Amino acid sequence: MLKLKKTHYLLLILTLLAVALASLGIARAEDKNVDGEIRLIVRGDDIGCSHAANIGCIKSYREGIMRTVEVMVPCPWFEEAVKMLNENPGLDVGIHLTLTSEWENYKWRPLTYGPSLVDKDGYFFQNTREWDKWPAGTGFFDANPKIEEVEQELRAQIEMALKKIKNVSHISAHMGTATCRPDLAKLVKKLAKEYDLVVDLRAHGIQYAGGMGDGKAPPDSRADALAETLEKLEPGLWMIVDHPGYDTPEMQAITHKGYEHVANDRDGVTRAFTSEKVKEVIKKRGIKLMSYGDFKKKAN
Repeated sequence: MLKLKKTHYLLLILTLLAVALASLGIARAEDKNVDGEIRLIVRGDDIGCSHAANIGCIKSYREGIMRTVEVMVPCPWFEEAVKMLNENPGLDVGIHLTLTSEWENYKWRPLTYGPSLVDKDGYFFQNTREWDKWPAGTGFFDANPKIEEVEQELRAQIEMALKKIKNVSHISAHMGTATCRPDLAKLVKKLAKEYDLVVDLRAHGIQYAGGMGDGKAPPDSRADALAETLEKLEPGLWMIVDHPGYDTPEMQAITHKGYEHVANDRDGVTRAFTSEKVKEVIKKRGIKLMSYGDFKKKAN
């Protein structure tokens, strides 16, 4: 056997160490997705809140780029959403934990009995916190909701969704209300783990891709804005979150102070998510469309 001098032996060890570190570096680079791949999660929120939202969300999946949708269990159009979601099992579903009812002419209530969760008329509070543009007594946080009543309601929403919908992978918080206090955020984390609904995209370096133009602008302009956003994406994992819908009489009646152009805005989102121009940019740039569920499968 060939004898190696100390210096040669040391060089050999260093070389092997360098190769090992380089291999580790490659693995880490792949984990962080720095190999040139652009991955994109397009998420649509609020399916179940209206018929216009339901058909807008399903069209955004069937004919467009949306792969994940968030369902609002206590809302009046939930049952239609259930049917549509089960007819489209490839659409990844999140439970959009709902503790507010924000619109002025249109309300919903909890599934459970929770006096600290509702206003004087028995509806969910209008906003997460008091807002000077709205009357006093409309903020969930400011009403000091009891955590045991919050837990009871969130469990009911989760269990209803899991009982009725096939492809649920995760949970999220409508308007951020369910996580607006540290104790509530801890509760949601506990429930996600208990019901196996944890998808932590932060671990994958998720970034928000940006907006899609002005919701008050003509609806068709939203597609141009989205295409421009996609043209600028660099390698990594990105997310776009918005609210598909349609400009119908129903949607036109769903407004609140400071957001009177809901129908125009959400119609524009549907047009952008289904735009041929947007799909061409995705194809040209090799953008990989993904869902929350894709990451849950990897984790499992």
